[in-house]
Amino acid sequence: MALLREKDGRRLHVKSRLMGESLVGKTFMDGLTVAPQERLFPDVNIVKIGGQSICDRGIKALPAIMKEVVANKKKHKILLTTGGGTRSRHIYSIGLELGMPTGIIAKFGSSVSEQNALLVSTLLAPWGGIKIGHDEVTKLSNYFAQACIPVMHGMPPYDYFALPVPKTRIPIHRTDVGTLVIADLIGARSCIFIKDEQGLYTDDPKKNGAATFISEISVKDLLSRDLDDLIIERPCLEILQNSEVLDKIQIINGLEKGNLTKALHGKPVGTIIYKS
Repeated sequence: MALLREKDGRRLHVKSRLMGESLVGKTFMDGLTVAPQERLFPDVNIVKIGGQSICDRGIKALPAIMKEVVANKKKHKILLTTGGGTRSRHIYSIGLELGMPTGIIAKFGSSVSEQNALLVSTLLAPWGGIKIGHDEVTKLSNYFAQACIPVMHGMPPYDYFALPVPKTRIPIHRTDVGTLVIADLIGARSCIFIKDEQGLYTDDPKKNGAATFISEISVKDLLSRDLDDLIIERPCLEILQNSEVLDKIQIINGLEKGNLTKALHGKPVGTIIYKS
C-alpha cells in the first residue's frame, strides 16, 4: 500500500483514485469510473406487505396472503417487508401536534413497522417465518438454505437522522422507500408492493371515482404528470431511476387471490413502473 505525503508535509494519503478528493466535486464525480454493481442476491424477490392496506385488515387479508407466500416458497426465494399502516399514522399525528422533529417521528414509524414484521413472521412461523433485522440481510443465503421465510420491517434505518422535511415533518423515506433500497442493495430479482388497489391510478380511486388505472408507465412519464396522489412514496421514483440493478417495480392488489403468484412468475399483473 503506497503512502504519499503532500508537498507541505502536513497530510499523508493512501494512494488511490480518491486520494485527496473531497467527494463533492461535480466534475470529478461525473468522470469517476466504477465497476458495475454486484448483484448479491439476484434470485431473491422482495415483497412488501402494505401496513394500512393489508396488515390492518387482519384476518380479512393477511391469512390469504400468507397462504400464497407459503405456496410459493419452494419455487421462489422471498424476503418480506412490512409497512406501518394506521398505527403509524396515528403516532405521526400525535408527534406533529406535540412539535416532534422529523427524526423522532421517523423513529415512531420504525417501531410500528417492526411490530407488523413480528406479526407477519409469527403467522408464518410454522412454515419457517423468521423476523430479521436490517443488518442481517447478508445472511439471506443461510436463511433460505434452512427453508426460512425472512421478514424485515420496511422502514429505512434513518431514524433520528431522517432528513428534515418542509411543512409537514412527516418523513418522506418510509417503508416503500426502505423496501426499494433493500431491493437495490441486494440486486433483487423483483420488487413487488402488495396494496389494496389494482395498482397505480391518476388519483386515489377511493376518493375519486373518475380516477384512471395505469397498467404500465416509465418513471420519466410518471414524474411529468406530477400527480396529486401516488400509491407509492415519491422518492421511490428517483431511487428506481438511479438504480444500477433494478429496471422496474410492480404494484399489485393483494386482496385478489393469485396476484402475488402471477407477479412472482413475471406476469404483468397490476402496475409496472419501469426505468426511463
